[in-house]
Amino acid sequence: MRSLQSRLLLTYLLVAGLVLALLATSLAVFLAGNPVAVQDAYRRMDLVSRVLAQRETRGVFGQGAGRLRQTLGGLELAQGRMILVESAGVIVVDSAPEDPVPPPDVLSGAPGRGEFEQGNADLLYTITAFEDGRTLILILPKPRVRLATLLGEDLGRPFVRAGVVALVVSIVLAWMIARWVARPLQDLARASRSVADGDYVAPTKVQGPSEVAELGAAFGEMVDRVRAGQQSQRDFVANVSHELKTPLTSIQGFAQAIRDGAAGDEAGVRRAGTVIFEESDRLRHLVEDLLDLARLDAGQVVLAREPVDLGGVVKAVVERLSLPAAERRVRLEMEVPPLPSVIGDGDRLAQVFTNLMDNAIRHSPPDAKVVVRGFLQGIWINVTVEDAGPGIASEELSRIFERFYQVDKARAGGEGRGTGLGLAISREIVEAHGGRILAESEPGRGSRFSVQLPTAAPDDATPVRRRRI
Repeated sequence: MRSLQSRLLLTYLLVAGLVLALLATSLAVFLAGNPVAVQDAYRRMDLVSRVLAQRETRGVFGQGAGRLRQTLGGLELAQGRMILVESAGVIVVDSAPEDPVPPPDVLSGAPGRGEFEQGNADLLYTITAFEDGRTLILILPKPRVRLATLLGEDLGRPFVRAGVVALVVSIVLAWMIARWVARPLQDLARASRSVADGDYVAPTKVQGPSEVAELGAAFGEMVDRVRAGQQSQRDFVANVSHELKTPLTSIQGFAQAIRDGAAGDEAGVRRAGTVIFEESDRLRHLVEDLLDLARLDAGQVVLAREPVDLGGVVKAVVERLSLPAAERRVRLEMEVPPLPSVIGDGDRLAQVFTNLMDNAIRHSPPDAKVVVRGFLQGIWINVTVEDAGPGIASEELSRIFERFYQVDKARAGGEGRGTGLGLAISREIVEAHGGRILAESEPGRGSRFSVQLPTAAPDDATPVRRRRI
């Protein structure tokens, strides 16, 4: 009885048995009162009253007590008592004068029926009025039929058959319901064991009660996310390995050339040293970005908690990147009016806008422009960075915030190639401030990145981190 199905089956059987027992008990109590026999006695007494009323003119009531009892016996009321009462309540005829006199309210009562107690006996009576003003009272002991006799003779066998049929049907229904509830849970248990063994296959649509179906859907979503997380982890490890291998190979190759004297003259040695310096600097940036991203993921980065003039931050970033933009013949324009303050870390937000503007400058062709706009939309401050670059295909747009994902794969190992971590870090920083970052692009029509941050309420003191689900 440790499985859910067996426990459900036992529970349903116990409920069914309890219901049958309550039904049998209620029926026994009902039959013990024997209302059917009482009503039958009243009907027979009414019938005898009508017969005696018709025989009144033939001198029925002028006979002795013994003769009256024989008459009642012939009318199938052998245990009955017949009393004829005058209008003044005086008994004229009594078929059992030796018995106690009925109560006054019966002797002088109105026509009808009822019962009274006399001694240790419960008696039924009917009162019938004649046309001459006299009344006929018929008295009969209240029927006392034993329940065992009644069930044994008339109802016992049908009751037993009905109970057996009900019990069999209850067992079948209980088994079906228990199986209907427990089977999807068993499927989920098997799927859980498969996931634990590394087989990330989400179960098909789970049938059963709505709560179980909802649990199955949630489990399927969990499996999909675990699978995606595992794939992301594998991709992350592969990408880190690749990103580390490329500069290390360059550093090792040029260092060996210098050691073996294969670098040639002083210019060759200087060129090899320059490559080693650039690649080691790139490694340093890569490691710093990885550590930064790991700390952001773990919530170990302590963000400043102070009002930040977002417009001032954007303006400072634009001024700092104006020279690199001019060197690439790209115009960096800013359309940012005064904006409300946000609560957060100004340096981290400057890191976000620096990354977005730098990407826009590097991907824009000569003589193009990069426009930075800011505006207020409800409780949100929007800052957009729009370039005139080649754009991003729709199938790649949803992945640009993944770690190490690079749209321009042709640049691998070439000039201007980044680490693929900038957008991932930017998203973590923005979400740590309770905001969100969005990307819109069409191939050949440039790209636009939007940073949305909540405005600072009067009682704001800390940024709110909204983790992705």
